[in-house]
Amino acid sequence: MSILGIGTDLVETARIASALQRLGDAFLKRCFTESEIAYCQRHANASLPFAARWAAKEAIAKAFGTGIGPEMSLVELEIVKLPSGQPTVVLHGKALQHAQNLGVLEIKISLTHTEHYAAAYAMVLADAKPNNASVA
Repeated sequence: MSILGIGTDLVETARIASALQRLGDAFLKRCFTESEIAYCQRHANASLPFAARWAAKEAIAKAFGTGIGPEMSLVELEIVKLPSGQPTVVLHGKALQHAQNLGVLEIKISLTHTEHYAAAYAMVLADAKPNNASVA
C-alpha cells in the first residue's frame, strides 16, 4: 500500500454559516448528502459540523489531486461517523469510479473545528503508485 495523495483544508465557519443563511436548502442539497444534513442539523450550531464536512470534502479532493470537478462532486464525497465516533468517507458515483480506477484501498480523514474555523486532513492510500508518480 502506498500514499496516493494527501490534502488539507481550512474554512472559516462564518463562511459556511453565511451560505446556510443566504442559500438554505439549495446550498445543502448541492454540497451535502441527506444523511450529512440530518446529522449536522441535530447540533445546536449546525454550521460547525457542516464546515468540518466541507473542509473534509475539499481535503479529500486535494488528496486525489483533482479538486472538486469532473472526477468528483461534493455530494459524491460523504462524511460519516463510525460507531466509535471516528469520521470516515463513503464515495458515490463518479468519485467511487475514479477511486476504483486509481486502485484506492482506503481514505483516512481527520476533522476539527472551533467556533471560528474548521479544518480537515485527508490521506488517500492505494495498492500501488499511480503511473505518473515520481520518486524524489
